[in-house]
Amino acid sequence: MIGVIADDLTGAAELGAVGSRHGLRAEIVVKGKPGDEADLVCVDTNSRGCTPAEAGQRAAAAANLLRHAGARWIYKKVDSVLRGNVTVEVEAVMNQLGFQTALLLPANPALGRTIEGGKYFVRGKLINRTEFARDPEHPRKSSLVLRLLNKPKSFPICVCGVKHPLPEAGIVVCEAASTQDVCRWAGRRDSEKMLVAGGAEFFGALLTATGHEVVASPASLGEVDDAERELFVCGTTSVSSRKFVSAARVRRTPVFSLPVELGWGADFSPAALEAIGRRAVSAYQSHRRVILNVGLPMARERAAAGRLVAHLARLAEWILRGVDIGRVYAEGGATAAELMRRMEWSRLTVLRELSPGVVVLAVAGDESRSLTIKPGSYVWPESILHGNMNADTPLVEIN
Repeated sequence: MIGVIADDLTGAAELGAVGSRHGLRAEIVVKGKPGDEADLVCVDTNSRGCTPAEAGQRAAAAANLLRHAGARWIYKKVDSVLRGNVTVEVEAVMNQLGFQTALLLPANPALGRTIEGGKYFVRGKLINRTEFARDPEHPRKSSLVLRLLNKPKSFPICVCGVKHPLPEAGIVVCEAASTQDVCRWAGRRDSEKMLVAGGAEFFGALLTATGHEVVASPASLGEVDDAERELFVCGTTSVSSRKFVSAARVRRTPVFSLPVELGWGADFSPAALEAIGRRAVSAYQSHRRVILNVGLPMARERAAAGRLVAHLARLAEWILRGVDIGRVYAEGGATAAELMRRMEWSRLTVLRELSPGVVVLAVAGDESRSLTIKPGSYVWPESILHGNMNADTPLVEIN
């Protein structure tokens, strides 16, 4: 069995899907112990928004859990643009597993995310000149990779090119301008001496390098059952999310947003929640698809953003507990994790990958539903975007 430690649910699911693409039976664990049948176990520590001390403890505990579950090797998944407690968690896993060196390759060149000359680029632009500079929780204010990371306590850290000699110890941030660079880094791994960490593309290259060839490409959604209801829970304010909601309005899909006063810190009263929830439930009488989104200006503070996500998940829970909804879609790792917590879902199994990072999961103990999740900055594939029915039904929108 191979183990993965991710700091959020979308990251765990993304790597589970990469494993599934390579022929592995993949399981996502949010709470409790792994099952006995998975070839790949991805543990979500839900630690991106934690204090550094708590994040390190959770990462170390996950490494210990996976080691005792029989993991042959462990990969530390980090956010591709280095948000969260990256160095703290990498250090914690290194210490737990007894490694002195870590290869950290967060870039995903296939998605236009590269590290060159010590700087981070997104589709050719310096990251601090993209929407990531306005992230409410982890704004990327510099393009210099080492400034995007907290300084490690126990190990030195450096940036290396793929042809550069490696230090004897420390965290090595790997430059990668292409998929070929990622594959070259996979070939430099010393399994006895190094922790491997980073993004989805590096993990896929490591699977290939260890004999797990690709057996399946991302699947299309296939024929959509017109009778099956869908609920989208969009908890981010990324460009892709705003475009998705805007297009849904044009298609006359029912869209429900949080009350504007919540953006000012007001309480989401049970009466207000129920009023919106009932209107959303009523929308299913004429529509198969309903969308919940924040619908408010971007929160600039981490606590405020977290409260809005919690409010949205609470509304989604109210609807899900009252209506038979077969397909649930969650956008953003914090949103998906909060929804799983409220619904008391603890384990997921990867069913299929619709596109890189967009993963359909089966919920253990709730076989009537599937959960599809994606990172907030990724886009929904065409098979999902055009799944709406009754496009001529009048728009229902609550602000």
